[in-house]
Amino acid sequence: MTQTPTSLKNTAPAASFLARYGHSDAALIALPSDASPRSYVRLKGADRLLMEDHTDPVGFAAFIRLARHLTSLGLSAPHVFGADPDTGLALIEDFGMATYGKLLAAGHDEVALYELAIDTLVHLHTHPQATAVAVPAYDMDVLLQEITIFSEWFVPIVAPQLDIARFDAAFRDLWRKGLAPVIEAPKALVLRDFHIDNLMLLTGRKGVQACGLLDFQDGVLGAAEYDLMSLLQDARRDLAPGLETAMLDRYLAAIPATCGAPDEIMKRYHLLAAQRHTRIVGLFPRLNIRDGKTGYLQFMPRVMQQMQTALIDAGLCEIADFLDTNLPGWRDASAAMAQQT
Repeated sequence: MTQTPTSLKNTAPAASFLARYGHSDAALIALPSDASPRSYVRLKGADRLLMEDHTDPVGFAAFIRLARHLTSLGLSAPHVFGADPDTGLALIEDFGMATYGKLLAAGHDEVALYELAIDTLVHLHTHPQATAVAVPAYDMDVLLQEITIFSEWFVPIVAPQLDIARFDAAFRDLWRKGLAPVIEAPKALVLRDFHIDNLMLLTGRKGVQACGLLDFQDGVLGAAEYDLMSLLQDARRDLAPGLETAMLDRYLAAIPATCGAPDEIMKRYHLLAAQRHTRIVGLFPRLNIRDGKTGYLQFMPRVMQQMQTALIDAGLCEIADFLDTNLPGWRDASAAMAQQT
């Protein structure tokens, strides 16, 4: 991870905030940004991060609330030492550099990391107080709004002459029918971005507390299988052959019957995979066109293949046929996008 000095502490709000917590003289090192508007700087030698997000007060409040809630459940979210909603500044625990992504790239035991992540999800999905927190519902309206991202950002690239509003209305109708089993699922706290770049290995901690959790401020109340699928069907990397099946078996063996029968869980898993991959096929072009973040386009061929596979696994043949009829060439568009990076 590239680190560069930052002058953030020289801004009046940041300087005042750091002084309030005894860090007015701290050397700050900027961390790279991601797809979110938040920024982080490391307080060198203090095991603290200064988080800033003045653009999204709702998300900022959700981060603080969920960090404390997840910690109360016995999981490892960053401890919040202080927060100022008015300036969008927070002083939080620094988990270090050992993200799953970096560890896997360095050759760390893939199976061990994924087993820990699966066990963390089982803990979250079975804790009796997990859903006792104020988060939005991940309901049909939200699921369909996310499908519209595909219509608004991917479809115009493939077929600029198409009536997007008409396409989207028909597309959403098909998804509304297909996603019905997801809405009927037992409710769980869904962290929404449970993948290798938001998971960390924390040495010195035991059990599920060794799995550090990041970027959970978009947490919702919905079907538990979303985070499971987000982990095991990652747009950023391919898992070793057989690992997805092994981790699904581990999850199914540990999850109680109150969460659903194995076939019900797997049905929702595939449906949510199809929905998420469809959203991401639209999201990555949006990040490129609207936000100038071109790096995500390199993952387009993988996520396009994941989308096609998930539509089959979920039994969403009507949706695949609709795309083939109304959006010829949609399956092949991702390769050209990836070449733009």
